[in-house]
Amino acid sequence: MKKHVKGNVSWVGYIDWELESFHGDDYSIMNGSSQNAYLIEEEKKVLVDTVWTPHRFDFVENLKKEIDLQSIDFVVANHGECDHSGSLTALMAEIPEKPIYCTANAVKSIEGQYGKRGWQFHVVKTGDSVEIGNGKKLVFVEMRMLHWPDSMATYMTGDNILFSNDAFGQHYAVEELFNDRADQCLLEKEAMKYFANILNPFAQILTKKLTEISGFNLPIDLIAPSHGAIWRENPMQIVEKYGKWAEAYQEDQVTIAYDTMWEGTTKIAHKIAEEINRQSPGTVVKVFNIAKADKNEIMTEVFKSRAIAVGSPTVSNSILSSVAGWLEFLKQLKFKNKRAAAFGCYGWSGESVKILQGKLKDAGFEVIDENIHPIWKPEEQDLAGIPALVTSLIGSK
Repeated sequence: MKKHVKGNVSWVGYIDWELESFHGDDYSIMNGSSQNAYLIEEEKKVLVDTVWTPHRFDFVENLKKEIDLQSIDFVVANHGECDHSGSLTALMAEIPEKPIYCTANAVKSIEGQYGKRGWQFHVVKTGDSVEIGNGKKLVFVEMRMLHWPDSMATYMTGDNILFSNDAFGQHYAVEELFNDRADQCLLEKEAMKYFANILNPFAQILTKKLTEISGFNLPIDLIAPSHGAIWRENPMQIVEKYGKWAEAYQEDQVTIAYDTMWEGTTKIAHKIAEEINRQSPGTVVKVFNIAKADKNEIMTEVFKSRAIAVGSPTVSNSILSSVAGWLEFLKQLKFKNKRAAAFGCYGWSGESVKILQGKLKDAGFEVIDENIHPIWKPEEQDLAGIPALVTSLIGSK
């Protein structure tokens, strides 16, 4: 069922209430999601993006109920990833002669995934445009590395709609379609989670792109991303948030993340949390067991934090595999301007803290020297070093 967006533009996507993970199992979905596709029905009929491969046949059948497929003049593929392009195989089987407007890299991406099928690609770059009638046109803006090299956004004049693809979206199911109809707390949470876990590695590129887009002086009345709510009420609020989030964002928060074998490292984690609260009662403290908590939720809290403390006992002259994998993900996200401390128990050789400190430095954190590194069960004399660690970690606000 299509839903009216604005003017002659309708949403024709898919609400995915049962979705639990994305990018394989690399991104957790807590509140459903959507794959947003849009149908423009001006003098020219244009489909902007499709939906994920598992829903391709339903997508095409539903689209047939709304429009004669043969009347579609062209398709815009803002991004080749299969959650956006996954229905092209089924769609283009019906309209193989229709052109697909996309970037040069998107041609490589789409043909790389689905093979060379003889589709009529029309390659565009930033500033290119196409008339769609009634005095309106589509203007294309490359969005390289936001978050793939092939990404672009499409701006529709007249109605002043920015089809932003993965930028400004959220993995959040909103049947009511628009941001002013969504649960505001969930919308904020999911938008930040999406930025922290997917877009933050490209924050510097994003900052430049936001400056470039603002330089176009285009009026934007509505931002229509490829996932989650459409920004209708004060649409520029999400652009402003992206601007803040991209500048080494932090709040007055410290996140403690650890795993443990026999609860000694757990005890240290909890004592560090207590001491942070004692020294700085206004600071928010979050504590997570890496093996039990969702990694994307933890990373969102790390993104908000000005400092973190990471703990693991020593095992086989190294650290727990759960912590090692988590630290690799932490490195990928390229957080900046944050401090870090390491802690953990050991029974024999005791390498974990030095390994943690090295990996945290590799991830871009300013690592303090103070650490808690007790042998066997942590006793009071071992925990006595926690106040100094916390003082160094949280520093001055």
